[in-house]
Amino acid sequence: MGDPGAGLNVSRETLERLTKYHDLISKWSPRINLVSKSSLKELWPRHIWDSYQLIDIAPKVEKWADFGSGGGFPALVIAICALEMAPNLHVTMVESDQRKTAFLRTVIRDLHLNASVHAERVEALAPLHAEVISARALADLSDLLSYSAQHLTKDGTAFFLKGEKWEKELKDARESWSFTLRTHRSKTSPRAAILEIKDIECV
Repeated sequence: MGDPGAGLNVSRETLERLTKYHDLISKWSPRINLVSKSSLKELWPRHIWDSYQLIDIAPKVEKWADFGSGGGFPALVIAICALEMAPNLHVTMVESDQRKTAFLRTVIRDLHLNASVHAERVEALAPLHAEVISARALADLSDLLSYSAQHLTKDGTAFFLKGEKWEKELKDARESWSFTLRTHRSKTSPRAAILEIKDIECV
């Protein structure tokens, strides 16, 4: 699995919490498929380090919402790091799969995180008024923009972790949506990107 602390500018306590989270995923995933079997042995680089990239680029806020949280990437990584880096931050996770929400709540309880879980579909929720929204491996960009328009504050920012087809998704999304974009190349996957999006409007 490599050195868990490589590339992570965190305290020993935060690294210990991330390691406990890693171990909980390893325990639960074979039963409820939190991550693919092939990536289970690469949790640090494929999922934890990948999620941690948001720490360096996201603004300091108090209300963060993560859609399609699944196994907790990036939401639980953000919430774990926030205990020391941003203690006023509350992370709201939205996940419709009941088994996965049980896992998310277990991690929140065991690691004493400032976070909560909505066991519903994003479309069914009342507006969350989040200052930051994140999503990873949930839906195409057009759908994510629709969700964000419903739940993001006027001055808020959305961060979407996208794979190698992100440029096509971006082109398609611009046919229906207006937004400002800043692109961050992924440090863990050279063809992937993090899309930082603001000023979302339907056209």
